[in-house]
Amino acid sequence: MAEQEKPKKDKAKAEAKAKGKGKAEAEAKVEAEAKGKPKAAAKPEKIPARLQEYYRQECVPKMMQEFKYRSSMQVPRLMKIVINMGLGEAIQNIKLLESGAQELAAITGQKAVVTRARRSIAAFKLREGMPIGCMVTLRRDRMYHFFDKLVNVVLPRVRDFRGVSDKAFDGRGNYTLGIKEQIIFPEIDYDKIDKVKGMNISIITSARTDEEGKYLLNLMGLPFRR
Repeated sequence: MAEQEKPKKDKAKAEAKAKGKGKAEAEAKVEAEAKGKPKAAAKPEKIPARLQEYYRQECVPKMMQEFKYRSSMQVPRLMKIVINMGLGEAIQNIKLLESGAQELAAITGQKAVVTRARRSIAAFKLREGMPIGCMVTLRRDRMYHFFDKLVNVVLPRVRDFRGVSDKAFDGRGNYTLGIKEQIIFPEIDYDKIDKVKGMNISIITSARTDEEGKYLLNLMGLPFRR
């Protein structure tokens, strides 16, 4: 009996040894393949917008103190910024619309959407559905970057600038600013433009009143006329 069990034990040991050897070879093969593959590039760390950090650290505490909010979630914030460029002359010259969309994309870093007429107006030879302008809606980081650029770079380049009017609120804390010339933006090359174009910039906030909206925009650097 002992002699019969011995070959069985030897056979089991041999199988276990072969199995262990095969496993080790497989692991070595996987490790070699991993070494041969190029390492995936690490994702760049997302850096929040400077103005967004300023809002969280400086504006929120000041607004909570001023308006006696119970929670930081009640504090008004920027929701979106809509830049609209009306180009009525595009009815006769469609190239104006193309250049306007390109300039708006360069200014905002986002592709512009063509806006179309909602109804026909015979006096202006306008038919419903005709392209008459372009617009861009900015949210999150792009919104904060654009607002930061608008306040600190663009508005100071306006000739004889003395601040923006505080009478352009809509009654619900939203503010609209008119720009007469797109050339005040640093992305626009004056020698390459075909026509000076204006635009409307609507700053949409979560404020319930104009007073709260004005206080928020004032804290974030929008220079109101005194």
